[in-house]
Amino acid sequence: MKNRFYSEFDTEPLPGAGPKRPEDYRTPFQVDRDRIIHSSAFRKLQSKTQVFQAGEYDFYRTRLTHSIEVAQIGRSICQYLRSQRDGPLSEDFYIDEDLVEAVCLAHDLGHPPFGHGGERKLHELMREAGGFEGNAQTLRLLTETLYVSEAREAGTFGMSPTRAFADGVMKYKTLLRERPDAANHFIYDEQASCRDFVFGGVPVLDAIQPGDGLNAFKSIECQIMDWADDTAYSLNDIIDGVRAGFLTFEKIESWAEGAGVDANDGRILELKKAIRGDRLEAVFGRKIGDCIRACRLVAWENPMASRTNRYAYRLEIEPAIRQEVDFFKRMAYDIIFMSPQLFQMEHKGRYILEALFRAFVDNYVESDMTASIRVLPRLTERIIAREGSRAGKLRRICDHIAGMTDGLARRTWKRLFDPDFASIVDLG
Repeated sequence: MKNRFYSEFDTEPLPGAGPKRPEDYRTPFQVDRDRIIHSSAFRKLQSKTQVFQAGEYDFYRTRLTHSIEVAQIGRSICQYLRSQRDGPLSEDFYIDEDLVEAVCLAHDLGHPPFGHGGERKLHELMREAGGFEGNAQTLRLLTETLYVSEAREAGTFGMSPTRAFADGVMKYKTLLRERPDAANHFIYDEQASCRDFVFGGVPVLDAIQPGDGLNAFKSIECQIMDWADDTAYSLNDIIDGVRAGFLTFEKIESWAEGAGVDANDGRILELKKAIRGDRLEAVFGRKIGDCIRACRLVAWENPMASRTNRYAYRLEIEPAIRQEVDFFKRMAYDIIFMSPQLFQMEHKGRYILEALFRAFVDNYVESDMTASIRVLPRLTERIIAREGSRAGKLRRICDHIAGMTDGLARRTWKRLFDPDFASIVDLG
């Protein structure tokens, strides 16, 4: 049965962004998902920091396990919305689960080593050449740099994403030049053409100004991914924080007092009871179910609504559930992310990334490449050499660093700067 929710406008692939899309038993959105799952960028997420650096503990979530959890929550939201008899969806008019899964699996692909600290450091280093932003880098991977299996013979990059998929991962739509002082929440200036493709000729910018308003203008699939992401990391970061010893009774009580939260607040008492009874997974698993059931669709009037059903609806979350998610997100941020231990790891990660960036720039931008010391893989060297501008070369170096895992970044630093480290394995 054909799904009337989508049209050819939604499934049209981005022109010139990768190999020809196959015509086989899969839907266009299944192709999007499969290309993500079988990409090296997706596999690398298993060794990229979510909260704790890769290798720090043996039970924590990495970017990979987090992305899988987000995808499961995203699919469940689609199923729940479709099951609601009083909602606008039906058996032949529904949000595609494969598309939402693809968006969720891809949402963190562009994040560099060492978490948000690494992201901030790369943005600082790339200020003169267009900045760095994890979401913008995800879009760059999908449209320009990802090397998928179908492209091997053609030697092309990018995965030729459908319009709906590219739009779904475009969490922000403001260009850096439109908000030059932004620390995050932007896309690169050169991605303006991708934004134009997503809008498909609809004059969105005539009605919505760049900035917070334009960044909040998201397709329904992106909205679902966003809520699934919030749900996963706000609740699961609490579990990991307890297991790692960051969230103790003493710290929770101290935080509550400082945050002006009553010590007898039901959320505090429930958390302490779950810790005491070793039932965190069960209790917070039910909370994830509550977050899924808190979703509903409401009609949305905006410039894109008449062009695609992906903008005809807005995801509305039950206020009490959103407040609970925000509560745990704030707790995790204040106790875990603001802890000296994580700041120490962030400091080390930022130090490593800056040292690598400077070394690569010295050898491939400041020096004649024919006389440089070869510290990058041959393919990366060729890609840098083809760039005609300084900014282009810096962007390619940034691509390489952003694509590193935490472990590879540490080992590369050791090979370059630690005289006692002699490994020649895993050159990236």
